[in-house]
Amino acid sequence: MRTISRCLGLAFAAVLIVGGVPASAPAQNSSLAPTPPMGWNSWNHFACKVSDKVIRESADTIVANGMKDAGYVYVNIDDCWQGKRDAAGVIQPNEKFPNMKALADYVHSKGLKFGIYSSPGPKTCAGYEGSFQHEAQDAKTYAEWGVDYLKYDWCSAEKVYKPSEMQGVYRKMHAALMATDRPMVFSLCQYGLEAVWRWGASVGGNLWRTTDDISDSYDRMSVIGFDQNGLGPFAGPGHWNDPDMLEVGNGHMTHDEYLTHMSLWCILAAPLLAGNDLSKMTPETLAILNNPDVVAVDQDPLGTEGRRLRQEGPFELWMKLLADGSRAVGLFNRSEDAARMQVSFKEIGIIGETASVRDLWARHDLGPFNRSYSAEVPKHGVVLIKVKEATVGSAP
Repeated sequence: MRTISRCLGLAFAAVLIVGGVPASAPAQNSSLAPTPPMGWNSWNHFACKVSDKVIRESADTIVANGMKDAGYVYVNIDDCWQGKRDAAGVIQPNEKFPNMKALADYVHSKGLKFGIYSSPGPKTCAGYEGSFQHEAQDAKTYAEWGVDYLKYDWCSAEKVYKPSEMQGVYRKMHAALMATDRPMVFSLCQYGLEAVWRWGASVGGNLWRTTDDISDSYDRMSVIGFDQNGLGPFAGPGHWNDPDMLEVGNGHMTHDEYLTHMSLWCILAAPLLAGNDLSKMTPETLAILNNPDVVAVDQDPLGTEGRRLRQEGPFELWMKLLADGSRAVGLFNRSEDAARMQVSFKEIGIIGETASVRDLWARHDLGPFNRSYSAEVPKHGVVLIKVKEATVGSAP
């Protein structure tokens, strides 16, 4: 999240022009995020209207509505929580957060984890106090409060650092976090600048933003999501590409478009951080977020990021290899009309002619199919299936 708009395509162009290989050094805290982090973040819906009350109520709801059981365990405050520093330079929360440690304790009492936000610059995106020249001090404060996750947003850092200094800036905060001896997921938020996927893990990142900000529109979501293709080699257990938070349930996309959003993020092994108002969530939204078959694709322990196998204009075929040898396959229709789409088993690496197919959104086994599977895919929609090669002796 930031105030200065940049061309989204530049970051992706860099990898095509320059080339490169995946970062060889794993995140030092890889055990913190063996699968993509899941939880909820305040920004997409509440922005600067976030408060202690909002966070407590969100934690309560995550437990009550089954999201915690589905894997959503991080409750993250984004921007706008900061107050001023005291005489010793220690950051204080503002009046909306009277006792940050008590709030963290409350979140922890629900069996959840607590996240917070800062910037390496003098100010955050919303103009609140950043961590510039207070990195060690802030990390120590976060540890004392009981923070489990830090989102570190570049924002005003561009006013005090050169792009070439970016890696060192993030490495500095990671060292400060490590010095506290409290495990904290480290989320790099710098919009894909400097081809972060190449070096994010080497500076201690558990996840890094690969794009500028998402918004609750199909056009914006689809540009961000489908442009992730090719970044898979840079991600894996402990260090993930982050195409930004979920907009599911915020009201400006259709049901089919939200299914596309969730399906694509899960194929991408993206962090799943819901960003809606949990207190006003419809059953349909909850069903999207909590679908265990779909979430399992994102959380698959193999940790591979899916990729595009084929594109024909607005019709795209994506595949993710899963730990049990099966494939998660997304048939995405980006056109303005419903269309029949097909996947051949050969193109997804199925050796035999027969494979079993499961509809992941319907949570229904469709049975064995020979050579291929086809389905009607709605406008801006998706059919998400799991394909597994049939065992010897299975009926055609």
